[in-house]
Amino acid sequence: MERLEILAGEAVSGRLDAWLAGKCEGVSRSALQSLMEQGFVTCNGRPVNKKEKVCQGACYQVLLPDPQPIEAVAQDIPLSIVYEDDDLIVVNKPKGMVVHPAPGNPDGTLVNALLYHCAGQLSGIGGAIRPGIVHRIDKDTSGLLVVAKNDATHQALSEQMREHSIHRVYHAVVYGNLHEDEGFVETWLGRDPRDRKKMAVVSKDATGARYAYTGWRVLERFGNFTYIACQLKTGRTHQIRVHMASIGHPLAGDAVYGPRNCMESLHGQCLHAKELGFVHPTQQEWKQFDSELPLYFTEFLNRLRKEHRA
Repeated sequence: MERLEILAGEAVSGRLDAWLAGKCEGVSRSALQSLMEQGFVTCNGRPVNKKEKVCQGACYQVLLPDPQPIEAVAQDIPLSIVYEDDDLIVVNKPKGMVVHPAPGNPDGTLVNALLYHCAGQLSGIGGAIRPGIVHRIDKDTSGLLVVAKNDATHQALSEQMREHSIHRVYHAVVYGNLHEDEGFVETWLGRDPRDRKKMAVVSKDATGARYAYTGWRVLERFGNFTYIACQLKTGRTHQIRVHMASIGHPLAGDAVYGPRNCMESLHGQCLHAKELGFVHPTQQEWKQFDSELPLYFTEFLNRLRKEHRA
């Protein structure tokens, strides 16, 4: 086991589980709560409760169990298949589904479902945990993903990603009223130096900084919220979420980059990967797909329309 000692400063506040999760890289809040329930989190030898508040000046000890190996196994989980042939499959991922196994999410992922559906016939370039995965979207983002069934297809699609020639449009609802009808955000993104589990706008010279470009245009205005379409030139981790937050318009429902009084009814950011287009590596033809907005998204839009008209 790994033992961490974390000192609470004089300016900290809030729930202990949330604060500690931000201090323990790679450990989720739910995982921290589980450790607390097992007595692996103490303060001066006293086991702590997950509902406690942070005690300023206190020293907390966290025992992290040795990581267990993760194995992606086939699971009979329903898939929403948009297109499929011998080389690739395009799926519509639901909100709340993780793309591939990881600590805290060992199964029930898109990869587990794909292994069952494709009888294990997926590209091996992503390794045993990410077979076939060419690109990812966040757990609470819904929408379109292309998955490669063989290495040649995977390499060809990855090259299109590197060349920024894959067409990707996301729909989102953001806080506030964007003044222009369209625009773009062009920055460098990297790990947030204050919280390694988050991404942030960083300087070009920062360690791990990567160029990112998001174009956006307004689809509908609701006063306190705006419905937008975002077209990606690059595909960095949390790119749209960080970019829109950086210009003062975080995504509705985003508990990580949005305001503290996050709308919990959305169960995560209001973001949907709606359009996906690429040159089919074998057929050498342009393929483009469009996904209908999911129910959670349309219900939120209808609510905003009613409130805006009132």
